[in-house]
Amino acid sequence: MLSLPKNVWVLTLGLALMMSASSLVVFVGGLVGTTLAPSPNLATLPVAAIIIGTALATVPVALLMRKWGRKKAFLTIITFSIFISLLAAYSIHVQSFYLFCLSLALIGISVASLNQFRFAAMESVQPERIPNAASTVLLGGIAAAFIGPEIAVNGKGLLEQPFTGSFILLAVLFILGFVIISFFQNVKPTKEENIVPGRPLGEIIKQPVFWTAVLCAMMGYAVMSFIMTATPVSMHVMDGHSLEDTKWVIQSHIVAMFLPSLITAWIIKKIGIKAMMLTGISAFVVCIGIAYSGHHVGNYWGSLVLLGIGWNFLFIGGTTLLPQAYNDNERFKVQALNEFMIFGTQATAALSAGFVVHALGWESMLLTTIPLLVIPLITIIRSK
Repeated sequence: MLSLPKNVWVLTLGLALMMSASSLVVFVGGLVGTTLAPSPNLATLPVAAIIIGTALATVPVALLMRKWGRKKAFLTIITFSIFISLLAAYSIHVQSFYLFCLSLALIGISVASLNQFRFAAMESVQPERIPNAASTVLLGGIAAAFIGPEIAVNGKGLLEQPFTGSFILLAVLFILGFVIISFFQNVKPTKEENIVPGRPLGEIIKQPVFWTAVLCAMMGYAVMSFIMTATPVSMHVMDGHSLEDTKWVIQSHIVAMFLPSLITAWIIKKIGIKAMMLTGISAFVVCIGIAYSGHHVGNYWGSLVLLGIGWNFLFIGGTTLLPQAYNDNERFKVQALNEFMIFGTQATAALSAGFVVHALGWESMLLTTIPLLVIPLITIIRSK
């Protein structure tokens, strides 16, 4: 892992700093929304805004990188993100709920760009090192999961309106991220990419390997986001567990999402991508079983840890498998479609989780995820 090229480490460090935008918004979006929203029903709209913004920006961001090159696109979007973070701070300062929601939706553009870091890392290494590159960059997510809440807490009281300073600190992180990503070097395009026209997208998506890669990552993300988003509602609001216990469960889950990245490349080498993804589905099944069996803190903790591991195996597996579906001159349009399908599904899952858990209850909500796991299972079994 230490022998990976500079690009991979630049992207990992950049992701650790700037992906904290997501964990910051998840942590304080609802709190700010509760204060600013004209109706309590709209309190979580700011969190929904960044999810929707990310989903809508995936295709334009990927196509922008094809036109400008990764480095110019990354740096441009980071510069934009600095000003949008300050806009979010200003919206809290002037107590404008809808301006706050708009600013978070625009931060979704930043998140869509950061999601491209794993592809940029994979393109910077030889094909046999792709699993190492993808998993290493995702390790930055561990740091981001803790940095976001830290700047939220430390920035809360900096200015008159609570959390205004948190978004100013986020702007500082984007400034540092700009400096770090300036050391990224674009990978030289191959002769094929410069000369040979790519296949039509309709032809590319007919390949079974494309659907295996996309459906595994997409359904893994959907199930993870659905259960993760509903957990605080079920655990704290409906079951009455303390906020401290709920925070511990969610933090453990986030660590479990990214920590396996230390060994996923080794796992792929030992048993193969498809076997790892089947293991991920098994982790999801056990997760559902533990969560279904009780409402104790231990049930929530064990299930959410397995939920994170299952997501990691399916998401990294799908990401690693996707390059087998395209040639160099087709990568941007295939990556754009892949990102839109994954994060569009994730947005739908996250936005519906609260409603479903209130309407059906925790156990019934868990059972609704089983058909989503059957889809990648069948896809993997049928693939060659």
